[in-house]
Amino acid sequence: MSGFTGFPVSALDFYDDLEVENTKAFWEAHRATYDEGVKAPMLALVAALEPEFGTPKVFRPHRDVRFAKDKSPYKTHQGAFVAAGPSTGWYVEISARGTRVGAGCYRPGDRLAWIREAIDDDRTGPVLEQLLANLEAKGFEPGGETLRTSPRGYSADHPRIALLRHKQLMVGRSYGFGAEAIGPGLLDRVREDWRAMRPLVEWLAAIP
Repeated sequence: MSGFTGFPVSALDFYDDLEVENTKAFWEAHRATYDEGVKAPMLALVAALEPEFGTPKVFRPHRDVRFAKDKSPYKTHQGAFVAAGPSTGWYVEISARGTRVGAGCYRPGDRLAWIREAIDDDRTGPVLEQLLANLEAKGFEPGGETLRTSPRGYSADHPRIALLRHKQLMVGRSYGFGAEAIGPGLLDRVREDWRAMRPLVEWLAAIP
């Protein structure tokens, strides 16, 4: 039996207020709300998903501001990630805007060249096209940073040029902040959507 009982409304309020007052003083004054209303439910959620998807990583709430212009010390969302390959896997998040899920490859690095080769390949590229079309038909939205122009070595009239322009390749779905988006039923929604996104994760994880 899952220990996940949902996120309280106070979790949404916490992030709503944090966006206005992102300070150490606010954080320390509301640390209990974060620990009990955000962190504990997120840990319970991903623990329930772990047997099927793998070991999760719940991200730390502090921002790395060493090289950032924005020196706000805390993230205005709480995310968790389950890896299936380098920078590839499933994601779930709660913020002031509610909950959302996603999957894909967010920081491919040197693997980007190999991913583009697989997109270019007439055996594997159409497979990716079809599985993304299937996900969009189910209501998932494509995402990820893209180039404005064609990547070096690929012509603008390539049949899959839109995919080749991706520097990241992800899909996701937002649930909003209604009772059904934060309540106990969220576990089943996340599990179902992670299963639906598994073909994309597996396609990307298979790239060296």
